[in-house]
Amino acid sequence: MSKIVLVTGATSGFGRETVKTFAKAGYKVIAIGRREEKLEELKQELSDCDIYTIALDIRDKEAVLSAIENLPSEYKNIDILVNNAGLALGMEKAPDALLEDWETMIDTNIKGLLYMTKAVLPNMVARKTGYIFNLGSTAGNWPYEGGNVYGATKSFVQQFSFNLRTDLKGTSIRVSNIEPGFAKTDFSAVRFKGDTQKADSVYANSQPLEAQDIAHLIYTLAILPEHVNVNSLEVMATCQTWGGLTVTKE
Repeated sequence: MSKIVLVTGATSGFGRETVKTFAKAGYKVIAIGRREEKLEELKQELSDCDIYTIALDIRDKEAVLSAIENLPSEYKNIDILVNNAGLALGMEKAPDALLEDWETMIDTNIKGLLYMTKAVLPNMVARKTGYIFNLGSTAGNWPYEGGNVYGATKSFVQQFSFNLRTDLKGTSIRVSNIEPGFAKTDFSAVRFKGDTQKADSVYANSQPLEAQDIAHLIYTLAILPEHVNVNSLEVMATCQTWGGLTVTKE
């Protein structure tokens, strides 16, 4: 019987490529995203695969709980959860950042991830099997100007992943926090609120990670023997490295 994979944020970037990677490998995939038309496009592209789509906003707690509760019987026993949905908004320094942007990042990157995890986890615990992938970021490990609340949400994801794994000892459920760095997806277009010129400039004259790179890494971890758990995996493009410490002088 094919394993069942649930992927949030499935309509673009890491999520879309993760859906495609698992589906083409013969897994049954539940693809969740906000944009119904994009989910339909994905389903059509993978018409030869077993795809079940759900259009919802993971910030809506009741919608998340209801969607998982009402899954068709053939999709209920989720084996792998990929908590991919998330976003960054704005690059302003903290004094100039919009509070609404901060709230949206918290609601999506933290609360939405918690809602989905809480909805899926009981079935995994009852069956004593499962794998949870949480999409963190290098921004959760290393600060940068304008990364304030986005980075903080990804630090939360990392620590939650570690604590979740500790709480799940004895259940055989694996948990991995995947921490991508500089990657070319819709991330910058969303961050700059549709300013494609500004978003494109982020990637100019460089070779960032691609969405398929992260999807491949997730799949590679998923097929490791069940006694192997990679706690966290930080991944940067070769062209990216740390900036080092700075000292402000008068």
